Amino acid sequence: MSTRYFVRLPDPALARGSVPELSFRAHGADAFAQELQQALRSPELFERWRQTQDDPDSIDPQLGVVDPGAQVSGQQSDLHIDLDVVTTLNGTILQQRLRWLAGHAWQLRDVREI
Repeated sequence: MSTRYFVRLPDPALARGSVPELSFRAHGADAFAQELQQALRSPELFERWRQTQDDPDSIDPQLGVVDPGAQVSGQQSDLHIDLDVVTTLNGTILQQRLRWLAGHAWQLRDVREI
């Protein structure tokens, strides 16, 4: 079953995580959507994060679960960006990826089972 998450980046310029190698590089709604979609579809972001840990082999591989069918679209509205995320991943994993990418500069606005 898929879930739709509505995420807002209130100030896209601040939507950067604390580790530059993991952070969004995007500028613009489509680019933010594409980067988040890739982070949900591929283990690449998880693997980069895992390699920054003191003992990478001790990290639970379930934290790296992906959804190859995840879909993310973005829309610029005034000064913020809204991301519409459809995925089978649970909210904990989505939030983990968003923290790596955007730090704390994002808001979960709504969640709907579809």
